[in-house]
Amino acid sequence: MLFLIAKSLRTKFYLLLFFIPLLMISDHLQAKQKTLLILGDSLSAAYGLTQEQGWVSLLQDAWKSQPIDVINAAISGETTDGALARLPRLLAQHQPSHILIELGGNDGLQGHSVTKMKDNLTAIIKLSKQNDTTVLLQQMQIPTNYGKRYTSMFSNTYAQLAKEHAVELLPFFLENIALNKELMQKDGIHPNAEAQILIARDMQQRLEPLIFP
Repeated sequence: MLFLIAKSLRTKFYLLLFFIPLLMISDHLQAKQKTLLILGDSLSAAYGLTQEQGWVSLLQDAWKSQPIDVINAAISGETTDGALARLPRLLAQHQPSHILIELGGNDGLQGHSVTKMKDNLTAIIKLSKQNDTTVLLQQMQIPTNYGKRYTSMFSNTYAQLAKEHAVELLPFFLENIALNKELMQKDGIHPNAEAQILIARDMQQRLEPLIFP
């Protein structure tokens, strides 16, 4: 009787030794499926710089030991209209686990309707969620010379969207950079190479708890 019990325990032990590595491999492969899609404009597209100097590329480098791919789908000059049109193809192609929406700046600079911008962002958020993608929304800002009413409506849109759709709202990543001329390119709009390093570091700190909880 004791012999049979010992044999049974030995068998279970060997089975356990066999399955634990398989479970670890399965967990590892599952973790590798994380993909962060950056849907943005020139602020994320490394405008005026090489792609390697941009904060998105620097973020991927910082996460080289993490099980994640960072896809930069940002395009200089992109509006919410253009991003919404591109989104279905991007979702189908990359199947991201997370999406960072960094859009609206060009809508604001071109004086587009804030209501239309909000509708586009709403559609982007809903479509992303329908594809089981966790949505992260970037607060955006525009110069105050567009008038108090317009800039206030523009800025408030992001908090409204975050609340209405229960998505994470990240602070504007140029908030502590835009007014420092030493960190901006000559156009006064786009961050320079030095600033990209600061943005990447800040975004890494903000995104890690959300992507690797």
